[in-house]
Amino acid sequence: MPKYGNIKNIVGIISGKGGVGKSTVTGIIATHLRKKGYKVGVLDADITGPSMPRFFGINEKRAQMIPIDDKNNFKFIPVETEMGIKVISMNLLTAEEAQPVIWRGPVVTGVLNQMYTDTVWDELDYLLIDMPPGTGDIALTVMQSFPIDEIVVVSTPQDMVSMIVKKVVIMAEKVGVPIRGVVENMAYIECDGCGTKMRVFSKKSAEEHADYLGLPLICELPINVDLTEALEEGKAESYVAENALYDMMFSSLY
Repeated sequence: MPKYGNIKNIVGIISGKGGVGKSTVTGIIATHLRKKGYKVGVLDADITGPSMPRFFGINEKRAQMIPIDDKNNFKFIPVETEMGIKVISMNLLTAEEAQPVIWRGPVVTGVLNQMYTDTVWDELDYLLIDMPPGTGDIALTVMQSFPIDEIVVVSTPQDMVSMIVKKVVIMAEKVGVPIRGVVENMAYIECDGCGTKMRVFSKKSAEEHADYLGLPLICELPINVDLTEALEEGKAESYVAENALYDMMFSSLY
């Protein structure tokens, strides 16, 4: 358990491939849970490519690092969003958002462990961990070293993506981490005039892709330009909170 908090449930959000909207799905789930009244935290575990502060519009803020002894040990005070979601991310700890993190694997995993254990989470019902894509060091560290309850997999409707995501599914099964199901992102575009769902990436249904992965389908999310604009403006949290679509999509999750 972390030194500075009591966390009831830890859920990893993962994909085998970058660019599928994993961080966006993490933000949507966090907002959905907070809207339901839960105490929620988000750990941005993508140390070299963090993006959660952008979703919540807190990228101009910085987390506090408070020394606890004379041996250069710190505790981290996370940044809270407008809705009260506690977020810790490497982009909240560097002097500038664009500053790169050029570290090798062991250093990255060490910092991730410190961000988890030494952040002042207090009482949380859910801690969501936005994991980097793939089956590398960070994913393995989270699955094997953290008391993770389950993971949610994010994919998009293309056979190439499904094949890569399948590797993550097999990895989780091998290390014994339960998988709640798959969210298929960018599944379709809805016609403004008639409401028809136009599947631009694949003629296969979301259910067919979920069957290939061997996972329950949690929901399929549309390509949503309004959400994209809200993300760019740092207003995605309020957009999701005010949009009943996401309550409906994730009603069966938590």
